[in-house]
Amino acid sequence: MRTIEEHVPAPKDFGVALVGVQEGSDMELDLRFESVHEGILVSGTAHLEVTGECGRCLEPLHFERDVDLQELFFYSDSESLPVEDDEEQYTVEDDAIDLEPVLRDAVVTSLPFQPVCREDCKGLCSECGEQLNDDPDHHHEVLDPRWSALAGLTGTAAENDAANKSESDEREES
Repeated sequence: MRTIEEHVPAPKDFGVALVGVQEGSDMELDLRFESVHEGILVSGTAHLEVTGECGRCLEPLHFERDVDLQELFFYSDSESLPVEDDEEQYTVEDDAIDLEPVLRDAVVTSLPFQPVCREDCKGLCSECGEQLNDDPDHHHEVLDPRWSALAGLTGTAAENDAANKSESDEREES
C-alpha cells in the first residue's frame, strides 16, 4: 500500500460550459494505491478549484470542491478482468495507470448542473437583461398581444365618463 499527497496541475478542462476546472489550475491529490489480487485499487480525494458563471445571473463563480474517488485498475493479463460492454474498465498498462479519465469522471459528476452564485439569486430580467439582484423591484408592463385590440378601452372611470358626455353633447348639438 502506498499513499501519495501531491499538488498537480489539472491536465485538461474538467467540466461543461457554465462551470468547470480550468486547465493548468492546481489540484491537490491525496491518493492511496493498494495492490489487490485483480489489480491496483486507487482511492482518495482530490481538492480543486472550480470556476464558472452563475446559471441565473451570469456572474463569475469561484469555489473549492473536494471530490472522492475510488477505482480498480485491472491487470491487463488478469483472468478476473470483467467483460462488460456498458462500463469502461481501466487497466494497468506497462506497470502504469492513467488517472486522468478517473479524475475527470469523478470531478464532472460532482459539479452542479445549474450553478448559482447564491441560493436566492434572482437572475436577469427576461425583457431587458438587467441584473435583478441589484434592483429586485424591476419589472416591465407587458401586454399580451392577444389583448392589444382592447388596450384602448382601458382607463379610469372619469376618463370614460368624460368621453361619454362629449359623445352625447355632440349628438344633442346635431
